[in-house]
Amino acid sequence: MRRAVCPGSFDPITNGHLDIIGRASKLYDEVWVAVMINKSKQGLFTVDERIDLIREVTAAYGNVHVEAFHGLLVDFCKQRDIPAIVKGLRAVSDFDYELQMAQMNIGLSGVETLFVPTNPTYSFLSSSLVKEVAAWGGDVSHLVPPPVLDELAKRLAKS
Repeated sequence: MRRAVCPGSFDPITNGHLDIIGRASKLYDEVWVAVMINKSKQGLFTVDERIDLIREVTAAYGNVHVEAFHGLLVDFCKQRDIPAIVKGLRAVSDFDYELQMAQMNIGLSGVETLFVPTNPTYSFLSSSLVKEVAAWGGDVSHLVPPPVLDELAKRLAKS
């Protein structure tokens, strides 16, 4: 069984994230989406809400599992016998940071990191940017899946 993990905060999941997860799901028998818990950061969506949205928008893949994690990603991998981390790279600046993380992860546990270049359509896209544009009333419908767009609109209408 070939397994990989796609980690992140996914607050919210974007079409860029889905592109990487979908491509990984074609390469691996099981893909785990690890939703990072960072208690020092207040997200727009709770971890449980993010997990529900990710499960909804990845259901069609059939081989994607979604769980929260707190702590070292390599521990998440060890607990599930996952030998590979799949990370999307948007720009050279992503590579600089992700290379350091990849080298630390392989040194800590032997878990490999595979870098997947982002589809150029999503090369500028981040969850932070989506939230900012949406908060100012901008159209983000082409940047997130429809269920996420609906929940984003509801959440921002409350604030």
